Amino acid sequence: MSIGPFDLASPVILAPMAGVTNVAFRTLCRELEMERTGTVSGLYVCEMVTARALVERHPTTMHMTTFGPTENPRSMQLYTVDPEYTYAAAKMIVDEDLADHIDMNFGCPVPKVTRKGGGSAIPYKRRLFQNIVAAAVRAVEGTDIPVTVKFRIGIDDDHHTHLDAGRIAAAEGAKAVALHARTASQRYSGEADWSQIAALKEHVTDVPVLGNGDIFEPADAVAMMDRTGCDGVVIGRGCLGRPWLFAELSAYLNGRPIPTPPTLGEVADIIVRHGRLLADHHGEDKGMREIRKHVAWYLRGFPVGSDLRRDLALVTTVEQLRDLVGRLDPDVPFPRDGHGPRGRQGSPAAVALPDGWLDDPDDDRVPDGAEVMHSGG
Repeated sequence: MSIGPFDLASPVILAPMAGVTNVAFRTLCRELEMERTGTVSGLYVCEMVTARALVERHPTTMHMTTFGPTENPRSMQLYTVDPEYTYAAAKMIVDEDLADHIDMNFGCPVPKVTRKGGGSAIPYKRRLFQNIVAAAVRAVEGTDIPVTVKFRIGIDDDHHTHLDAGRIAAAEGAKAVALHARTASQRYSGEADWSQIAALKEHVTDVPVLGNGDIFEPADAVAMMDRTGCDGVVIGRGCLGRPWLFAELSAYLNGRPIPTPPTLGEVADIIVRHGRLLADHHGEDKGMREIRKHVAWYLRGFPVGSDLRRDLALVTTVEQLRDLVGRLDPDVPFPRDGHGPRGRQGSPAAVALPDGWLDDPDDDRVPDGAEVMHSGG
């Protein structure tokens, strides 16, 4: 699959996830793919950053844009609600060589975001959405930096926007579009509706269409591509605690044997490596606070005693982390029930929107106070 100038040997993309897909996690995924397949073949996208915060050089945001020395292409996702800040952020990325690819997020369903008119609320305002995408594409004109766009099916079952969003994004110069096959009202609950990916693929024919939602195993990716005709897949929650999933996907999609899932001893080594990378990126104190949630995902389904799990949930140093995982039985095979969704799922709910948001889909006014940083949706 090709996205702009990038020919990807594996049509697999890591979805940005707040507090997860930092340089430590991306480095680990890439290392494991190289170790297990001999190549790095997909696209690994950094945590979502807010366009305005990037332009204003907020220290936390600038830290989030850290890439590893061998990362190529460097892929950055922007959260944005304002064409002017979008242009300024994309131009900054170009002028300062901050990334090689810009993805734009319109999928976040979190109430504090949609209530202000941000995230997955924006594609309903089709002229505003068009103006934002056009601004990013204009900023990278004359470069090899592709702009791609991610969105959901719509606000709810009565307000689908994905076909218009895909058509508009492609017409404005986006090099690919990605659909999380849930509505904003579903949040992360229930099943993704892959039929809507198929509908988008039929509707948008001039750029790659990527599918996102409920891919937890290599066979899921093949099933999605076979059933929908999509050109590639975007992996989110399925890789939590399983950074080796990209190696499995790469092998399976390229007709090679799938690497054997790691034993508990191998998982312990991966946990320590992840912890070291997080400590290098954040400092040991914050790095160890960050590793705690990952440890819970890593150990899902493994026979680990409650006392050890509790100690790991309080880990404060890399040395302590190494000592604690050293108590695990290294010969335990990967559990059969270690697959499936991880992280948040929640329940479906009505989408919080600004008053009158649904009155006029052609209103292109920038929503007030919607530059809220949150997950990529």
